[in-house]
Amino acid sequence: MSEGVEWALHSCVNLAWSGSDRAVSAARLAAWHDLPAAYLNKQLQALARAGILTSSPGPRGGFRLARPLAAVSLMDVVAAVEGPEEAFRCAEIRRQGPGAGEPAPDGAAAECAIAHAMAQADLAWRKALAAQNLDEIRQRAERQAPEAPRRLRAWLDAQ
Repeated sequence: MSEGVEWALHSCVNLAWSGSDRAVSAARLAAWHDLPAAYLNKQLQALARAGILTSSPGPRGGFRLARPLAAVSLMDVVAAVEGPEEAFRCAEIRRQGPGAGEPAPDGAAAECAIAHAMAQADLAWRKALAAQNLDEIRQRAERQAPEAPRRLRAWLDAQ
């Protein structure tokens, strides 16, 4: 998973803390954590395409949450940034080289045991991410750093 997922998750929480009435530019969101703005903008655009954020152009434009954090799962963000593909892709190397196995006698190809195990793990991972929403993450972050929302809003107001 790319660092873009982490950046996107933090950006969603930061947008919630900034207030629903404020659009925040990718450059401002990036500056808060000293991230490259152009790369963060790509992640934010992916979130906008997925309907998690909205974007508005112009000097007072930027990004806002399109939905309440409770309606956005961690899996929604991961899928928006990374795409819907499974993390593991079986290339069927068991059918190559001197180690290639014999085809099944009835012509049916048995699923690769490794691909099966990896698919089960991927499904469990996706279910775990889908079971957590961004509001739960926001609440946990606020318990860890109660001053963070106020600090972010003050920093945005000073700019």
